[in-house]
Amino acid sequence: MKKTVAIIGGGPAGLTAAYELLKESNMDVTVFEAGDDVGGISRTVNYKGNRMDIGGHRFFSKSDTVMNWWSEILPVESSDQKNFDIHYQGKSRRIESASKSEPDNVDDVMLVRSRRSSIYFLRSLFDYPITPNLKTFSNLGLWRSLKMMFSYGFTLVTPKRPETNLEQFMINRFGKELYQTFFKSYTEKVWGVSCEEISAEWGAQRLKGLSIAGAIKHFVMGLLKGPDQSIRQKEVETSLIERFLYPKYGPGQLWQKVRDRVVAAGGEVKLHSRVVGLECQGTHVVSLAVEDGETGERYNCEPDYVISTMPIKELVQFLGDSLPADARRVASGLLYRDFITVGLLLSDIKLKEPNDSGEEVMLKDNWIYIQEPDVQLGRLQIFNNWSPYLVADQSTVWLGLEYFCNEGDALWSLSDDDIKSLAIAELEKIDIIDSNKTLDAVVVRVPKTYPAYFGTYAEFDKLQQPLDEIDNLYLVGRNGMHKYNNQDHSMLTAMEAVINIVSGHPDKANIWAVNTEMEYHESK
Repeated sequence: MKKTVAIIGGGPAGLTAAYELLKESNMDVTVFEAGDDVGGISRTVNYKGNRMDIGGHRFFSKSDTVMNWWSEILPVESSDQKNFDIHYQGKSRRIESASKSEPDNVDDVMLVRSRRSSIYFLRSLFDYPITPNLKTFSNLGLWRSLKMMFSYGFTLVTPKRPETNLEQFMINRFGKELYQTFFKSYTEKVWGVSCEEISAEWGAQRLKGLSIAGAIKHFVMGLLKGPDQSIRQKEVETSLIERFLYPKYGPGQLWQKVRDRVVAAGGEVKLHSRVVGLECQGTHVVSLAVEDGETGERYNCEPDYVISTMPIKELVQFLGDSLPADARRVASGLLYRDFITVGLLLSDIKLKEPNDSGEEVMLKDNWIYIQEPDVQLGRLQIFNNWSPYLVADQSTVWLGLEYFCNEGDALWSLSDDDIKSLAIAELEKIDIIDSNKTLDAVVVRVPKTYPAYFGTYAEFDKLQQPLDEIDNLYLVGRNGMHKYNNQDHSMLTAMEAVINIVSGHPDKANIWAVNTEMEYHESK
């Protein structure tokens, strides 16, 4: 009889696990997704033909496995260069573009996009990451610039040790003055707590390799070598990566294609299907309770293996007394940061830049980090620059305004109309738009977007060990492991879980080891 696998969640980790299992085994695979679409926080929301990438997802990875996996699902657009040169770690290789994948004629295609992000502060644009160039010094002024240089020099000779919290981590890499100017208020806007309360581990995962010294090195090497045209820029820190892949219609397009492949291979993907209970006997899951979100009907399934991407906090509630009291206590104290994004359609935008002819045109940024302390807005996406195909009418400007909050707080509890009004008013206040250019708006709420590195996180090992002892339960993905992973790392955790299931390998250390090298991340 075939073994059966139940996968909780149809995001990148869950769908990767399903597809890999169907390729590598003859098991029966079912994905239970509580929502009405796949992709999780990597889904694409379609609003009247204008598509929103929830949170922004650049497709790049230092894993060849992931890069090849993506390009198998969606081929890279054709270009004047049939092959893209790849240079990394002293090696050279090439990635082939498809011969018939012109984006105007073919939908199933990965675009090659230029990466640019900026910081908006003092009503001016700064390069992101901060770069020691004339533009930065001009925007800051002589006095601020000198203070930052002396502060960084002082930090080099008197680093903060031990490095236990995020504030110490950032000061050691940027100096106190630069940290207080560009990092402290924004990071606290994202997390809603002081940087002193956040573990240094968050910085190690999201900012490793970024520093003033690193930015100077990248800047100088860029002057000497010119822009890196390689897609697989293994030697470049993520926040410095210059080009990335991007599905024509956003990340959700890729995950819908993966869902189609799962179904074509004999798997099931059940939408509106929320797992509402797990039963354990000893250290073995024997059944899942599933609720149909459309009919309200509940039913049980008895899988041989369970792969979970659901938030650990919820999973542990279902497991109940199967886990020690101390593990349950740690789980109940895990915290999350939630997210609201406002899609804003405009006829024009005030914030512009000159093109090669001197004409004022829309900025080419993908993201703009809003550092202004007089607004709640955290980050701004210009969807036109992710992919022009995300925008129904390319003469319009399609923005995503990102707000960080806690589910149930004052911001989260506002009506959609009030949130739209707030978003428009804040962008106008900081001179990015004229409100009379607004054409339409939509609000999307995303709970548990970011697993937090505070609360009881410091005691996480007391929870991880008893969960790992449940022999047929495998935790993968961002919320499934309470690790602030990007989607490529979430995929790799799923691949490791599949290896263990197919090979019968009982130790789960390889799953938790993914991303412990903390090579890179697009920092928040």
